[in-house]
Order: sequence, then structure tokens, then C-alpha cells
Amino acid sequence: MPLLKPLKKSLPTSVQKDIKSQKCGLRHTVYSTSGNEYTGEWLENKKHGKGFQVWKKTGAVYDGEWKSGKRDGYGTYSVQIPGSKEYTRKYSGEWRNGKKHGYGTYFYNSSTVYEGEWNEDQRSGWGRMYYENGDIYEGEWMKHKNHGQGIIRLSNGNWYEGSWRDGKKNGDGKFYYAAKGLLYEGFWVDGVAKCGTLVDVGRDKAPDPPKHPFPKLNLLDMELVLQEAKSAYQAYR
Repeated sequence: MPLLKPLKKSLPTSVQKDIKSQKCGLRHTVYSTSGNEYTGEWLENKKHGKGFQVWKKTGAVYDGEWKSGKRDGYGTYSVQIPGSKEYTRKYSGEWRNGKKHGYGTYFYNSSTVYEGEWNEDQRSGWGRMYYENGDIYEGEWMKHKNHGQGIIRLSNGNWYEGSWRDGKKNGDGKFYYAAKGLLYEGFWVDGVAKCGTLVDVGRDKAPDPPKHPFPKLNLLDMELVLQEAKSAYQAYR
């Protein structure tokens, strides 16, 4: 009796074509219906690995790592300079799930630059911001605002070091007045100094020192007075 070989079950032709059309591995440039271009690696029909993306509508480009169809890993995002074929870098750093996440540098313009930590497209964590007017802030951030401990060095030589909340000086901090040669140390509420001490730290070398010396205070316990004033503001808030 002849031996019968089992029939091999083959997938329908339409399914075979669909499998063959799935993008996987390294491919040449792929164009989408919107005109966007992508050149790079794929996995299970999604951008995955290293790749270069061009967005036709905005002229922006991304060169870096991808995961499951989204920017993920390290990459650089650049935009086209209006009226030219040249590009300017906007962000270079880490990404997760399509958003700036981790450590990276963002160029708002040629003078305003942030370098530091990001959380889901927002400045959060430690970072340094260079402002267009020459000010520099270095410290903690939360949701794009100075929040936590940080120091800002102003272009006029003044500086503040201390606590921040929602982008304003809040809590204990020191402010140095360069032109006067004075240092204020005390408590702040929403950017306003409320109670503290003001002392000379170089009046003789300051370009615009106070005309008169500070009067002598005759307090039995200066620290107690400051603490009571601070407690009153904290209780009010």
C-alpha cells in the first residue's frame, strides 16, 4: 500500500502577500500618503531602531532612535529655516514614547537654551536655562517652571539662591545686590521678600553703595523676631 504524504496547508495568497508587504528590518525610503518620508529600520510594520523622518508639511526632520512607531531613545529634531533649504537644531537628547524625556538640550532661539532633564515634553528635574537677556538659572524644575532649589544669576550682576515654587522665589533664600554691595537673607512669598536681614558684603567696592550706614537695631532676640514673622506668613498661606 503506497504511503500518502500529508498535504501541506498553505496560507491564502492574500495573506501571503500581506506578510510579504509587512515592513521589517532595514528599508529604503518609504513615503506616506501625506508626503512624509522615512528611511530606516522597521519591526512588525512600525518604525523601530534607527531612522530618519521628514515631515512634509512642517519641513521638520528627526534623526535618531524609534520604538514601536514612536521616537524613543536618543535623537535630534530639527526644523527648516524659513526661506532656505538649511536646518536649525531644536532638540537633541533623549525621548520616550514620542516625547522629550530624560536628558536633552532644547534651542528656543540662538540665545535662549535649556539643557537638563525632561519629563513628557516638559522641563522637569535638574536643568540650566540660558535666557536671551543674559540671565542664567540653574537648579530644579517642574512642569516648565523653576521649582525646588536653584540659583539665578542676572545679567546685571545680581543673583538669588534659594527656594522656588511655580516659577517664583518662595521660601528661604539669599539675594545679592551687586550695585549696592548688599546681601539680603530671609523668607520670600511669591517673589517678594517678606522678612530677613540685609547686610553689607562689599559696600566699599560697590559702584552705587547706599549713602548712609544702616541704623543699629536694639533687639533682644533678632532671630526670634524673624522666626515669628516667618511663621505668621506661613500660617497665612
